[in-house]
Amino acid sequence: MAESTAATGLTVQQWDDKFFVEHVQQNRFASEMGTSENAIIQVKQDLTQKKGDSITYALVNRLTGNGVANGATLEGNEEDMESRSFKLTIGERANGVRVTDWENQISAIDLRKAGKMTLKTWAMENTRDRIIQALGSINGVAYGSASAAQKNAWTVDNVDRVLFGSAVGNYSATHATALAAIDATDDKLTASAASLMKRIARSANPKIRPVMSESSGRFYYTAYVPSLVFRDLKDDPVVKNAQRDVSLRMQNEKLFKGGDIEWDGIIFKEIEDIPVVAGAGAASIDVAPVYLCGAQALGYGIAKRWKSAEEVFDYGRKKGVAIMEMGGIEKMIFGSGSGDTDDLKDHGIVTGFFAAVPDA
Repeated sequence: MAESTAATGLTVQQWDDKFFVEHVQQNRFASEMGTSENAIIQVKQDLTQKKGDSITYALVNRLTGNGVANGATLEGNEEDMESRSFKLTIGERANGVRVTDWENQISAIDLRKAGKMTLKTWAMENTRDRIIQALGSINGVAYGSASAAQKNAWTVDNVDRVLFGSAVGNYSATHATALAAIDATDDKLTASAASLMKRIARSANPKIRPVMSESSGRFYYTAYVPSLVFRDLKDDPVVKNAQRDVSLRMQNEKLFKGGDIEWDGIIFKEIEDIPVVAGAGAASIDVAPVYLCGAQALGYGIAKRWKSAEEVFDYGRKKGVAIMEMGGIEKMIFGSGSGDTDDLKDHGIVTGFFAAVPDA
């Protein structure tokens, strides 16, 4: 009796679909990704349906006017949303593994299954690293690669959404000078400094919109914090006392995960891979960035979702499997001058720099 088997192409497609779903769900930043303007990392897949190398996002600001009341005429008195656009350019990335037919024979391992975890881990780490690089980028240039002049220009243009240490007075138009004002005692991340970052987000021009929780309707900012800075926040007595009822109250919040800290409407997430700025603080201490994010902080444009491919080499003696994606991840920025690209500002992020003193 004949037995039916799944077509090879169908099996590969199922593998790819499952791979993409797991990649999204298990990514470190998964809970902050979404397709709407309410997401911290807004995902758009426009180019999966058409050709092109860029995706344009509409950056939506909060309405701040008083509106009209008591029968006053609304027509002609509508408020300008002051929306701007952001163009995200996509690129291609791929990785693969190759083994010989002999290795397959003696190990009896299915190449696709054996390579799946390794390749999925690489893809998730690659996405994580691109998100972290985008968070710290200076108008599209990786922080570590940006020149002093580029950092200075960014600091000036983002004066209403940057904080150096625990005091607004630490600010300087010269980026290196502002970092050098951060000391190991007074400029740790504390409850007070965290609340200051939130006030900066709410008073920035335009304001940085918090994300509305789908489960509770409450509004939150999310802050990504490197480990040494997260340690100091967690040790703050005010924060310690506030966490006693947080786990129970926040257990149904999609944005909140075990190990996170919630304070003053901010969800703090420890991201151990955020790099420090070595020796940049007072007395040459290390400092590190904290990214307090609202809606549309980052864009993730996808032209081709992660997919796999197999290849046979050397007269069929060697086989390889690869994964690849066409997409891009960038911090959303907008022009605060007369045009979309004049005097660029970070759209949805307050960047704070704090002491990051190593454990004794």
